[in-house]
Amino acid sequence: MVASADASESDKPREVEHRSDEHPQARTVLDENDIARALTRITHEILERNRGSADVLLLGIPTRGVHLARRVARRMAEVEGREIVAGALDVTMYRDDLRLKPARALEHTELPDDIDDKIVVLIDDVLYSGRTIRAALDALNELGRPRAVQLAVLIDRGHRELPIRADFVGKNLPTSLAERVGVALTETDDVDAVSITGGVS
Repeated sequence: MVASADASESDKPREVEHRSDEHPQARTVLDENDIARALTRITHEILERNRGSADVLLLGIPTRGVHLARRVARRMAEVEGREIVAGALDVTMYRDDLRLKPARALEHTELPDDIDDKIVVLIDDVLYSGRTIRAALDALNELGRPRAVQLAVLIDRGHRELPIRADFVGKNLPTSLAERVGVALTETDDVDAVSITGGVS
């Protein structure tokens, strides 16, 4: 497998700004309805590729990846007619910039099932450098041996620094390095929206 995706990190400052209201010049590229449609499409693509949900384990990467994973789990449960619980995978201690930012707060890892021989679908908000997903793969290696690992992201903004790609993408969003992608979700930000700030005006 080609490893599968990342939110907003690398050795550069944090790339994803999540609150668009902090940036008055932000332009919204996805609204609540767009995000809902993207997650519904991702859900169906996951089910189609894996011939159902029997061996699928959804793990969100904190923070917003966990909320997205739970939304996908709810949609999947509606289609499959059974309860599906999404988990969370903390990658903090596996990040390659930990020595540069040692004060990072630990998140919570929650596994609803054993990952051995499961198809683990990692879910995150933004795929950027690929370093967060590399850390997630290292974290998974400590927990067991999945049959396969797939990646679903709401936004793929490009600029990969590692050979990592997403299997399921809500929206490909070409950006410049000078731009910032902001993902806001109602669970943490009281609104669903994806915005871009910065770049050449």
